[in-house]
Parts: sequence; C-alpha cells; structure tokens
Amino acid sequence: MNITFRQLRLFLALAETGSVSGAARALHVTQPTASMQLREVTQALGVPLYEVIARRVHLTEAGRELARTARAIAGEWDALEQRIDGLKGLTRGRLRVALVSTAKYFVPRLLGSFCSQHPGIDISMEVLNRDGVVARLRDNLDDLYVMSQPPADMELADQVFMPNPLVLIAAADHRFARRKRLQLADLAAERFILREPGSGTRMTTDTAFARLRFRPDRRLELGSNEAIREAVAGGLGVAVLSVHALPEAGAGSAGVQVLDVRGFPLPSSWHMVHPRGKQLSPIAQVFQAHLLEAGKRAPAGRALVGGH
Repeated sequence: MNITFRQLRLFLALAETGSVSGAARALHVTQPTASMQLREVTQALGVPLYEVIARRVHLTEAGRELARTARAIAGEWDALEQRIDGLKGLTRGRLRVALVSTAKYFVPRLLGSFCSQHPGIDISMEVLNRDGVVARLRDNLDDLYVMSQPPADMELADQVFMPNPLVLIAAADHRFARRKRLQLADLAAERFILREPGSGTRMTTDTAFARLRFRPDRRLELGSNEAIREAVAGGLGVAVLSVHALPEAGAGSAGVQVLDVRGFPLPSSWHMVHPRGKQLSPIAQVFQAHLLEAGKRAPAGRALVGGH
C-alpha cells in the first residue's frame, strides 16, 4: 500500500466531518482534490472504505479500521511535535477533552485557568451525555474523558480527582424545605424528576434507591440538569442532582432547596479516564496534573461551584 500521511489526515477528516466537502475544508484543499485523494486511498487498500447515503458519508468496516489507525498515527505524530516543541522551549499543540454534561459546570473554568498558563494550546471540548462520552472513549477520539461513572467493561487508566456529591432537592417553598432529618420514605408520595437512563447521575441514584429498597411511584424523566432544576423550582417534584449543577452549591438558590434526608448526599466522584496503554501527549499529561491539583483544592466538591 502506498498511502501518504496527508491522505491519512484527509481520510480522518472525512470520518470526523461526515462529508468530502467538510474534509476538504479541514485540510484546506479543493473538493475535487479531496475526492481524487480519497479515491486513491480506496484503490490502495482495494476495498470500499465508505459510501454516501443521503449526502452523508458512512464508513464501512474497513473504513472504520482505517480511521482508527489514522487516528492513532495522527495522535502519535501530534505528540511527537509537542515533544519536539518542548525541546525547543515552545509550548503549543491541541488538547481534546470529552466530558459529561454535569461536568460542564466546572471543567470549562479549569480549562480557562489552564489556558491562561498555556496560551499556545488549542482546546477542543465535547460536552455530551454519558453514552456519548463513552462512545467517544471507545473510539479513542479524545485525549481525556471526564465522567462520574466510567464503563466497567473497558481497560482504563482511571484517576479520581474530585468528589461529586448528589443531593436531593425540592422547591424552595416545598413543605419539606425546612424539615430536618427526613427519611426517604417521607418522600414516597412525591413525584421524582430523574435524569435519563444511562446518565451517571441516574445510575448512582438507581443503585442507591435499590440498596435502600425505595422505588418512587411517580416519575418524570428529563435530559438536562437545567430542565430538572427548573421543573423542581416550579413545584413539579423533587430530584437528585449533582451539587455542581446547583448555583452557590444549591443552598436556597435558583428557587430550589437541598433537603436534609438520611442517606444523602449520595457519594460519587469525578473520574478522569483514558484507554489503558494510550500514550498521553505532553499537553494531556500537563492538563491531567492540572485537574488533579484542582481536585485537591476542592476537597468537598463545592469550592469550584459558584466561584467559592
């Protein structure tokens, strides 16, 4: 096979953008040039690598294998460039981070402080639900992944860097808002507003409820912390959310109140993971150390919420 590194970059751009025109723009070439180069790649391998359905590129199994290989080669090359830049006294490069939606309340702030220390670094941040982050993790699309429930069926390098306590909240004017030492059974008649199945918060909540033999009879499922928080503030029910999703650590703010319920907060932690055996770039290693240090400065999992 005679495939150039630039052709591999082009095919990787095709896989990531889903179109020939998108790949052409990413590599700053004309669309006819991109089409010709991609045909040459297909001819070199001798099997179909992609097909176009409804103007959208879909990779074949061989195409997905090539994309994985191209991604690994490009990652190694980027890491080499960073190491050479380090030898020259330069600090530049690209950092790719994927995080679950609840982590968006504090990770961007940490990225901001990181960028102020390393202004030459370009940041790519994907914010998705847990299933989306796990899918990117399986495809090795990013340098680091932040979530509260890493998949148990993958070999991962996993570092816990900060607590993620889950609290039970109600509307600020709820009849239980000022009550102390509530039992979970006291809330049996309440409507529970839950995250969608598959989210880290939902997984921790379901596990805790099963352990406590509690099954809420009235449920409403919503796909975002903001929607849940507003629904609770509007009196639609009670909910379990990460303390990070509550402004000012949830102490009577945004129209909600943290309830004093036995067994809460539920213990949970933020994990920073990547596939075991993956060689992190120098930039990713520095950011990993940055997150670990930030976690030490927030022992209760609250110091990064609301600017405290």
